[in-house]
Amino acid sequence: MPFITTADNAQIFYKDWGDGQPVVFSHGWPLNADIWDPQLKLVADHGYRGIAHDRRGHGRSTQTSGGNDMDTYADDLAALLDTLDLTGVTLVGHSTGGGEVVRYLGRHGTARVARVVLRGAVPPHLLGTSDDPGGAPIEVFDQLRAGLADRSEFYRGLAEPFYGNNRPGANVSQGVRDAFWLISMTVGLKAAYECIAAFSETNMTGDLRGIDVPVLLSHGDDDQIVPIQASSERSIKLLPNATLHVHPGAPHGLVGKFQEDFNKELLDFLP
Repeated sequence: MPFITTADNAQIFYKDWGDGQPVVFSHGWPLNADIWDPQLKLVADHGYRGIAHDRRGHGRSTQTSGGNDMDTYADDLAALLDTLDLTGVTLVGHSTGGGEVVRYLGRHGTARVARVVLRGAVPPHLLGTSDDPGGAPIEVFDQLRAGLADRSEFYRGLAEPFYGNNRPGANVSQGVRDAFWLISMTVGLKAAYECIAAFSETNMTGDLRGIDVPVLLSHGDDDQIVPIQASSERSIKLLPNATLHVHPGAPHGLVGKFQEDFNKELLDFLP
């Protein structure tokens, strides 16, 4: 299996499908690169090079004790792009992966990057504080941490709002929900626990303001995991060159018509 090595000798697994201009995908919590398989195949089938990695502590990458923070995630992404010597990259980040992408751009700039897609992404700052009250209270994230005491059952339950299957008329297949559970169970408990602070407490307001390439924000307005009001609707006001596409009734996870619409949206945005 292909791996790159980070500065602290962590091994980061990645998939690399197709040829052409690179499209690099960063996954959400608590998942791994497999969640992007439909989009990796999509871009590869359309003449692009699709790449997706497992974040440290997730999937096939090293189960490190440390480094479960947004700065290190961003530096790991930089190591991937540098090792593969990628240029003209389209970065695509979902949820926590969107935070990883934004922090990468804040720390490493856009020299290798041509454009960015943030889908249901966590920036600018999910945690509400006295000086930045737009996010959720700390108790919301404490509940996630408490849920990990029985992580298997917690992930089964999380699949329901993740894909909007708790909404009237929803019919998300058991297979999709089982796949969410299976992928989530590949994440080390310590990494899953510490990643909650990374995606909720990291303030990426300054990172967003410095992004000087085109950005597509894509978000469902029924996202129960990363509400659009706390994230993309705030991010669009901070980005110098961005467009926000709102998907009516769509959940956090890509499924059904939402996935079809996003796939078309992604292809239309690529060069």
